Amino acid sequence: MYYSNGNYEAFARPQKPADADKKSAYLVGSGLASLAAACFMVRDGQMKGERIHILEELSLPGGACDGIYDNQKGFIIRGGREMENHFECLWDLFRSIPSSEIDGASVLDEYYWLNKKDPNFSLLRATVNQGEDAHTDGKFTLSDKAAMEIVKLFMTRDEDLYDRKIEEVFSEEFFASNFWLYWRTMFAFEEWHSALEMKLYIQRFIHHIGGLPDFSALKFTKYNQYESLILPMVNYLEGNGVQFQYDTQVTNIIFDIQKDKKVAKKIICTHNGAAESIDLIEDDLVFVTNGSCTENATLGDQHHPAGINNSPGGCWELWRNIASQDEAFGHPDKFCTNIPATNWESATVTTLDNRIPPYIEKVCKRDPFTGKVVSGGIVTVKDSKWLMSYTVNRQPHFKAQPKDQLVVWVYGLFTDVPGDYIKKPMRECTGLEITEEWLYHIGVPEFEIHEMATESARCIPCMMPYITAFFMPRTKGDRPKVVPDGAVNFAFIGQFADTVRDTVFTTEYSVRTAMEAVYTLLDVDRGVPEVFASCYDVRTLMDSTSKMMDGKKITELKLPFIISLIEKGSLKKISGTVIEDLLKEYHLI
Repeated sequence: MYYSNGNYEAFARPQKPADADKKSAYLVGSGLASLAAACFMVRDGQMKGERIHILEELSLPGGACDGIYDNQKGFIIRGGREMENHFECLWDLFRSIPSSEIDGASVLDEYYWLNKKDPNFSLLRATVNQGEDAHTDGKFTLSDKAAMEIVKLFMTRDEDLYDRKIEEVFSEEFFASNFWLYWRTMFAFEEWHSALEMKLYIQRFIHHIGGLPDFSALKFTKYNQYESLILPMVNYLEGNGVQFQYDTQVTNIIFDIQKDKKVAKKIICTHNGAAESIDLIEDDLVFVTNGSCTENATLGDQHHPAGINNSPGGCWELWRNIASQDEAFGHPDKFCTNIPATNWESATVTTLDNRIPPYIEKVCKRDPFTGKVVSGGIVTVKDSKWLMSYTVNRQPHFKAQPKDQLVVWVYGLFTDVPGDYIKKPMRECTGLEITEEWLYHIGVPEFEIHEMATESARCIPCMMPYITAFFMPRTKGDRPKVVPDGAVNFAFIGQFADTVRDTVFTTEYSVRTAMEAVYTLLDVDRGVPEVFASCYDVRTLMDSTSKMMDGKKITELKLPFIISLIEKGSLKKISGTVIEDLLKEYHLI
């Protein structure tokens, strides 16, 4: 497997791998990574679909990319996916998946046309005082000290950040900035999360710093990700004969481990509660999704809190059983043993009449029933004790959604502190109470809140104990390599497999690990697209620097090295050069 850039590789079709017809494949889980791996095996590995078997614990596919209608509870979305132009592996995949909406178009075509006609951006990023504009005004409000802390982190080697927390590399000046408010609520970072992941995110998305305050960097699907992304993939795979086996929990994989060779020999599982095993030969490929951010997620309803499930999760137990066999298979306990540090809660609110939508329109400054962008990303309630954010995507968010209803996604980053209107921690609240807290923060008069929450909305809370587990501080080897050294017929895929430089908690990471795994094990002779290298582009660095400084010129910064350059007359030496032109173009001088 090798990386590539440019159209030469992007538009090429690989020849059929020499031994493709001898191979069979077993994929543990049916989340985005697993489905993507199956698609790459069909498209690029040119394997026969009937030789590809997807083993799923639940009764439907999709993993964390969900969006369902439950007959008893209503519409449910545990979370949403934010995407951007440079998810190179994701778009490489979806250019080949037929759209479910438009005949003759791919999912990428459909997505591209939608976001060209209806570009995403937010008109109000944060509120205070029950729905009033917080007037962050697109400013980052970084002090010189905080800005230098970002630069220092950006330049730090990965190995110097192993097992370090964000709070160890930033001061209070940074945490008081709008930059941190934008950043933590958009990506769900906490102070105790990994400084390494924070650094990787800054490097990965440095080209989108200017779009951070208004989400103009982001693009969204037409509907929830299950209907817009997962179902087209499932249809494609089933159309090619891929075998789906639901209600199947894989509990272990047995390996034959020699000094320089590791071979998966047996899959241990239960199907509909009955114990089964699958014997493997070296031509049987195994792709394991190790770990899950939505494992043990629990749902409440209008009158019951979601609760929290502390029992060992199936996917974590599987990884533990695998990891016990070899040090190269990672350390799952690094990620799944501190639920207070990895949990937060979301809720799906469905409006039932015309009483709540005017308040949404007042905050978002858009009519939510046009079918176009509404909030343009999350609206963060800056003065919320739960640090509540909410988003109203294009409506309808579900194909079956009544035209006079809206589906709103709400989440709270702090689940263990009492709210502002409801004096209880979010994790103890019913759907009704979460709706009341949200209505309070969008400006509904207090005397109307309870009646409106009772009669005009339905809310399904969702507690996710491991939702940010991949952000826990880590060191080398805590996540297994996509294809461990010496592995002959198996790979790890998904958010807890380790690949070069890309960032977890993205759809791109799931698809990238899948592509790398398939291309390695099948020896597909085509390059895996390299991560977009914006952090090495001097123009991007200048532009992001200008944006982060809120328009200040570099000569205004009271930093020792800038003062030294001025005193030495070094800035005069660039007069009449390309460097001066670049500095002027990006408003740095």
